[in-house]
Amino acid sequence: MGYNLNVTIDKSSGFCFGVVYAIDMAEDILDNEEYLYCLGDIVHNDEEVERLKAKGLRIIDHEQLHQLSNEKVLIRAHGEAPSTYELALNNNLTLIDASCPVVLKLQNRIKNSHDDDEQILIFGKHGHAEVIGLQGQTNGKAIVFQDLAELDEMKLPNKFTLYSQTTKSTDKFYQIKDELLSRGYDVKANDTICRQVSNRYEELEKFVADFDKIIFVSGKKSSNGKVLYDVCKKYNTNSYFISNVEELDKNWFAPNDKIGICGATSTPMWLMEKVKLELESL
Repeated sequence: MGYNLNVTIDKSSGFCFGVVYAIDMAEDILDNEEYLYCLGDIVHNDEEVERLKAKGLRIIDHEQLHQLSNEKVLIRAHGEAPSTYELALNNNLTLIDASCPVVLKLQNRIKNSHDDDEQILIFGKHGHAEVIGLQGQTNGKAIVFQDLAELDEMKLPNKFTLYSQTTKSTDKFYQIKDELLSRGYDVKANDTICRQVSNRYEELEKFVADFDKIIFVSGKKSSNGKVLYDVCKKYNTNSYFISNVEELDKNWFAPNDKIGICGATSTPMWLMEKVKLELESL
């Protein structure tokens, strides 16, 4: 006897425009050329990366970039530090720049702040591609922190400018801002969180409330995936995080359950559809 699950995919889940833009650009080139280098994972989703690798996408890191010359290299949505562009000029590399416009705008704002000699704090994930690109605008002088506890260990100047990685939680950003103000710092706060990401929080709150169980599909490396999964868990405690179909567990479900599927801004729709088919076949 089957489980007879009733499965719905969240319409507002799936790639954000920055990711769509980068992947479209890669596919256009790969339709005409045998291969294309991409600096870092084009998206924080292993399944989608594998699909594009099969089409000829070659993922390289910064070390390998130093060895390349006279080639085309795609810069993904997360953006890059100025040093990458300098290296490309020196090595005669053609950069296909798919940096997300929201990230580029933020890089520009941070560069202007730095040029005005402001001390910059960035609320973001250490080592994240976007954050490295942002810090690069300040010659590495910006202070990056993931949570307030890190700042307790540091001697901060009385006055500074606060920015955020584009995929962070809006609530957490404002909590941090208020806490720093209450500690007596002179904080010039810039909410630089992408609205396409933050709007998903509200949409998810509403979506997940209607189901018995929620399957959240995302790559393990996705910062945005972690934030959005926390939203699911908060509004529907029966939420499960998976990266691929193989991670589904029959024991999570009861017959006739209503199941909602949602994902990160880096989760491809085809993967959520694959999960839906698998659930419907149980």
